[in-house]
Amino acid sequence: MNKIAVIGVPSSAGARRAGQECAPQSFRRAGLIESVRAGGLHVNDFGDLESISFRPDAENPREQNLLLVRDVAAQVAARVSLAFQQNAKPIVLGGDCTVTLGVLAGMIGHLPSLGLMYFDGDIDLNTPETTSSGIFDGMVVSHITGDGADSLTHIGPRYPLMPQENIVLFGYNSEAGWMDAAEVQRLEDSSMIKYPVTQIRERAREAAAEALATLGARAPQILVHFDVDVIDSIDFPAADVLHTGGVAFDEAMDVLKIFASSPLFAGLIITEFNSARDPDGKLARRLVKAVVGILTAAHPYWVNGNSA
Repeated sequence: MNKIAVIGVPSSAGARRAGQECAPQSFRRAGLIESVRAGGLHVNDFGDLESISFRPDAENPREQNLLLVRDVAAQVAARVSLAFQQNAKPIVLGGDCTVTLGVLAGMIGHLPSLGLMYFDGDIDLNTPETTSSGIFDGMVVSHITGDGADSLTHIGPRYPLMPQENIVLFGYNSEAGWMDAAEVQRLEDSSMIKYPVTQIRERAREAAAEALATLGARAPQILVHFDVDVIDSIDFPAADVLHTGGVAFDEAMDVLKIFASSPLFAGLIITEFNSARDPDGKLARRLVKAVVGILTAAHPYWVNGNSA
């Protein structure tokens, strides 16, 4: 199996500001499609969904742009399901983190025992009841596990979308200052597998292999959610919300290589790249070059495609 489906989701509907809706085009301009094909993979290019930009939603301060977020996720789910029907691994170019709700909604019907590797600088465990911003970007994992706005928690073919035991929170950075007290409490109470950034620095490959083995014992296929804010902003200042104290860029790519080279690898989501922070395209080119190298090197290790 060496077929992938590239799906662009140019949406910042669930974000704090505009900019992420431009990321898929930034990646395309950096040569992602051509480079992956040159590396020997067959690419089904599904194009990009309609571009949706963040807009302030003062009438719904705890659920900003809920209808937009729900609509984008539903469209993503349909595209991802179509990719599976074509026996291709989805490579989804976000967009903000709420894109992952749609990807899971489209995958669960095909891979009901799916595991989720949530490689992210945050834990995204707020809910409309606990949020101070109303931004759904910071509530993604809560909605995946069944807490939050009904229209998002019930977006997929089952409720909740994922059991906590099938989720690894990998690389979250409590030192960056973006985790709220309510989130920390939910984290402590959860049964998700936890790998904070303090367990990853300077041992990225080892930690990634450990996490993969643990999750792989529970799930026969694994979706990788990759938020660029897990990377230290000094090394890679492209995230929508910059985080200091994260992993180095090369460490993050080492982690992705471990995940993507596994026969369990079922797809990749790239989120939170804000093109407004990359006016000359240099950071997009750096990321695309690394990700293309990872995917083209990894595909000989994939077995059985996306079917179980």
